[in-house]
Amino acid sequence: MISTTVNINTIGELKYITFPKLESCGAVRHIFSTRLGGVSEGDFYSMNLSFHRDKRECVEENYRRLCGAVGIDTSHLVLSHQTHTNNVRNVTKADIGVGYSKPEFDDVDGLITNESGVAMVTQYADCTPLLFCDPVNHVAATSHAGWRGTAKGIGAVTVEKMVKEYGCNAQNIIVAIGPCIRSCCYEVDTPVYEEFKKMGIDLTDVFKRKDDNHFFLDMQLANKRLLIENGIKEENIDIADICTCCNSDEMHSHRATKGKRGNLAAIIELI
Repeated sequence: MISTTVNINTIGELKYITFPKLESCGAVRHIFSTRLGGVSEGDFYSMNLSFHRDKRECVEENYRRLCGAVGIDTSHLVLSHQTHTNNVRNVTKADIGVGYSKPEFDDVDGLITNESGVAMVTQYADCTPLLFCDPVNHVAATSHAGWRGTAKGIGAVTVEKMVKEYGCNAQNIIVAIGPCIRSCCYEVDTPVYEEFKKMGIDLTDVFKRKDDNHFFLDMQLANKRLLIENGIKEENIDIADICTCCNSDEMHSHRATKGKRGNLAAIIELI
Protein backbone atom coordinates (compact mmCIF):
# COMPACT_ATOMS: atom_id res chain seq x y z
CA MET A 1 0.00 0.00 0.00
CA ILE A 2 1.40 3.35 -1.08
CA SER A 3 0.00 6.88 -1.22
CA THR A 4 0.92 10.26 -2.61
CA THR A 5 -1.93 12.11 -0.84
CA VAL A 6 -1.97 10.90 2.78
CA ASN A 7 0.62 9.94 5.37
CA ILE A 8 1.17 6.23 6.00
CA ASN A 9 2.82 5.84 9.41
CA THR A 10 4.36 2.84 11.16
CA ILE A 11 5.21 2.11 14.78
CA GLY A 12 6.51 -1.44 15.01
CA GLU A 13 3.82 -3.62 13.42
CA LEU A 14 1.18 -0.89 13.71
CA LYS A 15 0.40 0.89 10.45
CA TYR A 16 -1.97 3.86 10.37
CA ILE A 17 -2.95 6.83 8.24
CA THR A 18 -3.09 10.57 8.94
CA PHE A 19 -4.19 13.43 6.71
CA PRO A 20 -1.85 16.34 5.89
CA LYS A 21 -4.41 19.15 6.09
CA LEU A 22 -5.78 17.95 9.44
CA GLU A 23 -2.25 17.60 10.79
CA SER A 24 -1.21 21.07 9.69
CA CYS A 25 -4.27 22.81 11.15
CA GLY A 26 -3.06 21.96 14.67
CA ALA A 27 -6.56 21.71 16.17
CA VAL A 28 -7.13 17.95 16.33
CA ARG A 29 -5.63 14.57 17.02
CA HIS A 30 -6.77 12.09 14.40
CA ILE A 31 -6.01 8.66 13.01
CA PHE A 32 -7.33 6.17 10.46
CA SER A 33 -6.49 2.52 11.04
CA THR A 34 -5.30 -0.23 8.75
CA ARG A 35 -5.75 -3.88 9.62
CA LEU A 36 -2.13 -4.16 10.81
CA GLY A 37 -0.74 -3.90 14.32
CA GLY A 38 -3.46 -5.43 16.47
CA VAL A 39 -4.15 -8.68 18.30
CA SER A 40 -7.30 -10.00 16.60
CA GLU A 41 -7.17 -13.33 14.79
CA GLY A 42 -8.75 -15.17 11.88
CA ASP A 43 -11.06 -13.13 9.64
CA PHE A 44 -10.53 -10.13 11.95
CA TYR A 45 -6.74 -10.13 11.63
CA SER A 46 -5.28 -8.11 13.20
CA MET A 47 -6.45 -4.55 13.95
CA ASN A 48 -10.22 -4.98 14.19
CA LEU A 49 -12.11 -2.13 15.86
CA SER A 50 -15.65 -3.61 15.95
CA PHE A 51 -16.97 -4.93 19.27
CA HIS A 52 -19.78 -6.66 17.35
CA ARG A 53 -17.38 -8.90 15.46
CA ASP A 54 -14.68 -9.95 17.90
CA LYS A 55 -13.66 -10.67 21.48
CA ARG A 56 -13.99 -7.56 23.65
CA GLU A 57 -10.52 -7.93 25.13
CA CYS A 58 -8.97 -8.01 21.65
CA VAL A 59 -10.86 -4.93 20.45
CA GLU A 60 -10.00 -3.00 23.61
CA GLU A 61 -6.32 -3.80 23.16
CA ASN A 62 -6.55 -2.76 19.52
CA TYR A 63 -8.00 0.59 20.52
CA ARG A 64 -5.28 1.07 23.13
CA ARG A 65 -2.59 0.48 20.52
CA LEU A 66 -4.19 2.64 17.85
CA CYS A 67 -5.09 5.54 20.13
CA GLY A 68 -1.72 5.42 21.83
CA ALA A 69 -0.01 6.19 18.52
CA VAL A 70 -1.45 9.73 18.48
CA GLY A 71 -2.01 10.40 22.17
CA ILE A 72 -5.75 9.74 22.42
CA ASP A 73 -7.05 8.38 25.74
CA THR A 74 -9.38 5.42 25.14
CA SER A 75 -11.61 6.60 27.99
CA HIS A 76 -12.50 9.57 25.75
CA LEU A 77 -13.92 7.43 22.91
CA VAL A 78 -17.49 7.82 21.64
CA LEU A 79 -18.93 5.22 19.22
CA SER A 80 -22.34 4.66 17.65
CA HIS A 81 -24.21 1.85 15.94
CA GLN A 82 -24.03 2.83 12.27
CA THR A 83 -26.98 1.92 10.06
CA HIS A 84 -26.33 3.83 6.80
CA THR A 85 -28.45 6.83 7.79
CA ASN A 86 -27.68 10.54 7.46
CA ASN A 87 -28.20 11.03 11.21
CA VAL A 88 -25.47 13.21 12.75
CA ARG A 89 -25.47 13.55 16.55
CA ASN A 90 -24.01 16.33 18.67
CA VAL A 91 -21.82 14.94 21.47
CA THR A 92 -20.11 16.41 24.54
CA LYS A 93 -17.84 15.29 27.35
CA ALA A 94 -20.93 13.86 29.04
CA ASP A 95 -20.97 11.25 26.25
CA ILE A 96 -17.41 9.95 26.54
CA GLY A 97 -17.36 6.19 26.94
CA VAL A 98 -20.54 5.69 24.91
CA GLY A 99 -20.04 2.66 22.67
CA TYR A 100 -16.81 1.75 24.45
CA SER A 101 -17.58 1.31 28.16
CA LYS A 102 -21.28 2.29 27.96
CA PRO A 103 -24.14 1.34 25.58
CA GLU A 104 -23.71 2.83 22.12
CA PHE A 105 -25.91 5.34 20.32
CA ASP A 106 -28.21 3.66 17.80
CA ASP A 107 -28.91 4.72 14.19
CA VAL A 108 -26.17 7.37 14.19
CA ASP A 109 -23.67 7.63 11.33
CA GLY A 110 -22.06 10.94 12.21
CA LEU A 111 -20.74 12.64 15.36
CA ILE A 112 -19.92 16.29 15.96
CA THR A 113 -18.55 18.30 18.90
CA ASN A 114 -17.02 21.61 19.90
CA GLU A 115 -15.50 20.24 23.11
CA SER A 116 -11.90 19.12 23.54
CA GLY A 117 -11.25 15.61 24.77
CA VAL A 118 -14.16 13.91 22.96
CA ALA A 119 -12.66 11.26 20.66
CA MET A 120 -15.31 10.50 18.04
CA VAL A 121 -15.14 7.16 16.22
CA THR A 122 -16.71 5.98 12.97
CA GLN A 123 -16.09 2.55 11.43
CA TYR A 124 -15.58 1.23 7.92
CA ALA A 125 -14.91 -1.76 5.68
CA ASP A 126 -15.25 -0.14 2.21
CA CYS A 127 -17.56 2.81 2.99
CA THR A 128 -16.21 6.35 2.77
CA PRO A 129 -14.77 8.08 5.87
CA LEU A 130 -15.36 11.82 6.23
CA LEU A 131 -13.46 13.77 8.89
CA PHE A 132 -14.11 17.48 9.49
CA CYS A 133 -12.38 20.25 11.41
CA ASP A 134 -13.06 23.97 11.69
CA PRO A 135 -9.90 25.22 13.44
CA VAL A 136 -11.32 28.76 13.66
CA ASN A 137 -14.49 27.86 15.60
CA HIS A 138 -12.97 24.76 17.25
CA VAL A 139 -15.44 22.20 15.91
CA ALA A 140 -14.79 18.66 14.66
CA ALA A 141 -16.89 15.86 13.22
CA THR A 142 -16.70 12.46 11.60
CA SER A 143 -19.29 10.83 9.33
CA HIS A 144 -19.69 7.36 7.82
CA ALA A 145 -20.68 7.67 4.16
CA GLY A 146 -21.67 4.40 2.59
CA TRP A 147 -23.46 4.66 -0.72
CA ARG A 148 -26.79 5.07 1.07
CA GLY A 149 -25.44 7.72 3.43
CA THR A 150 -23.77 9.52 0.54
CA ALA A 151 -26.97 9.49 -1.51
CA LYS A 152 -28.81 10.83 1.56
CA GLY A 153 -26.26 13.65 1.78
CA ILE A 154 -24.62 12.88 5.11
CA GLY A 155 -21.64 15.07 4.17
CA ALA A 156 -23.96 18.01 3.53
CA VAL A 157 -25.89 17.32 6.74
CA THR A 158 -22.63 17.41 8.71
CA VAL A 159 -21.53 20.71 7.18
CA GLU A 160 -25.01 22.20 7.70
CA LYS A 161 -24.96 21.30 11.40
CA MET A 162 -21.47 22.74 11.81
CA VAL A 163 -22.63 26.00 10.24
CA LYS A 164 -26.11 26.36 11.76
CA GLU A 165 -25.56 24.88 15.21
CA TYR A 166 -21.92 25.74 15.90
CA GLY A 167 -21.48 28.99 13.96
CA CYS A 168 -18.88 27.65 11.53
CA ASN A 169 -18.06 29.23 8.20
CA ALA A 170 -18.00 26.43 5.61
CA GLN A 171 -14.98 28.02 3.93
CA ASN A 172 -12.93 27.42 7.09
CA ILE A 173 -13.79 23.72 7.34
CA ILE A 174 -11.07 21.20 6.49
CA VAL A 175 -12.26 17.78 5.28
CA ALA A 176 -10.45 14.46 4.90
CA ILE A 177 -12.02 11.85 2.62
CA GLY A 178 -10.45 8.61 3.70
CA PRO A 179 -9.63 5.22 2.15
CA CYS A 180 -12.63 3.34 0.78
CA ILE A 181 -13.55 1.03 -2.06
CA ARG A 182 -12.70 3.08 -5.14
CA SER A 183 -14.17 3.09 -8.63
CA CYS A 184 -11.69 0.46 -9.81
CA CYS A 185 -13.53 -2.12 -7.68
CA TYR A 186 -16.94 -0.70 -6.83
CA GLU A 187 -19.51 -2.08 -9.26
CA VAL A 188 -23.13 -1.11 -8.56
CA ASP A 189 -26.47 -1.50 -10.33
CA THR A 190 -29.08 0.85 -11.76
CA PRO A 191 -31.09 1.34 -8.52
CA VAL A 192 -27.98 2.80 -6.87
CA TYR A 193 -27.49 5.15 -9.82
CA GLU A 194 -31.13 6.26 -9.58
CA GLU A 195 -30.71 7.12 -5.89
CA PHE A 196 -27.65 9.26 -6.64
CA LYS A 197 -29.52 11.15 -9.38
CA LYS A 198 -31.78 12.51 -6.61
CA MET A 199 -28.79 14.29 -5.02
CA GLY A 200 -28.76 16.98 -7.70
CA ILE A 201 -24.97 17.02 -8.11
CA ASP A 202 -22.96 16.61 -11.30
CA LEU A 203 -22.54 12.84 -11.74
CA THR A 204 -20.04 13.12 -14.59
CA ASP A 205 -17.28 10.58 -13.86
CA VAL A 206 -18.99 9.62 -10.57
CA PHE A 207 -20.58 6.74 -12.49
CA LYS A 208 -18.85 4.99 -15.38
CA ARG A 209 -21.11 2.62 -17.26
CA LYS A 210 -20.08 -1.04 -17.50
CA ASP A 211 -23.21 -2.32 -19.29
CA ASP A 212 -26.94 -1.56 -19.43
CA ASN A 213 -27.50 -2.24 -15.74
CA HIS A 214 -24.10 -1.83 -14.06
CA PHE A 215 -21.75 1.04 -13.28
CA PHE A 216 -18.47 1.68 -11.48
CA LEU A 217 -19.06 4.22 -8.70
CA ASP A 218 -16.55 6.80 -7.43
CA MET A 219 -17.72 7.46 -3.87
CA GLN A 220 -14.91 9.88 -3.09
CA LEU A 221 -15.74 12.10 -6.05
CA ALA A 222 -19.45 12.06 -5.18
CA ASN A 223 -18.69 13.17 -1.64
CA LYS A 224 -16.20 15.79 -2.81
CA ARG A 225 -18.76 17.35 -5.16
CA LEU A 226 -21.43 17.31 -2.46
CA LEU A 227 -19.08 19.04 -0.01
CA ILE A 228 -18.08 21.70 -2.53
CA GLU A 229 -21.77 22.30 -3.33
CA ASN A 230 -22.20 23.01 0.39
CA GLY A 231 -19.45 25.58 0.67
CA ILE A 232 -16.28 23.56 1.36
CA LYS A 233 -13.28 24.91 -0.54
CA GLU A 234 -11.64 22.37 -2.83
CA GLU A 235 -8.20 23.31 -1.51
CA ASN A 236 -9.37 22.35 2.01
CA ILE A 237 -10.07 18.72 1.04
CA ASP A 238 -7.64 15.79 1.35
CA ILE A 239 -8.59 12.63 -0.56
CA ALA A 240 -6.88 9.32 0.19
CA ASP A 241 -5.67 7.56 -2.98
CA ILE A 242 -6.06 4.13 -1.36
CA CYS A 243 -8.63 1.49 -2.33
CA THR A 244 -9.64 -0.76 0.56
CA CYS A 245 -10.66 -3.56 -1.80
CA CYS A 246 -7.38 -3.52 -3.78
CA ASN A 247 -5.45 -3.48 -0.50
CA SER A 248 -7.48 -6.01 1.50
CA ASP A 249 -4.27 -7.53 2.86
CA GLU A 250 -3.76 -4.25 4.76
CA MET A 251 -7.30 -2.82 4.94
CA HIS A 252 -10.57 -4.47 5.96
CA SER A 253 -12.79 -4.79 2.87
CA HIS A 254 -16.32 -6.19 2.92
CA ARG A 255 -16.42 -6.77 -0.81
CA ALA A 256 -12.98 -8.36 -1.14
CA THR A 257 -13.66 -10.83 1.69
CA LYS A 258 -17.39 -11.37 1.04
CA GLY A 259 -18.13 -10.09 4.52
CA LYS A 260 -15.51 -12.07 6.42
CA ARG A 261 -13.71 -9.08 7.92
CA GLY A 262 -13.26 -6.71 10.81
CA ASN A 263 -13.71 -2.95 10.85
CA LEU A 264 -11.37 -0.04 10.28
CA ALA A 265 -11.85 3.12 12.36
CA ALA A 266 -11.49 6.86 11.94
CA ILE A 267 -10.96 8.77 15.18
CA ILE A 268 -10.85 12.56 15.62
CA GLU A 269 -10.55 14.60 18.81
CA LEU A 270 -10.26 18.35 19.36
CA ILE A 271 -7.13 19.31 21.28
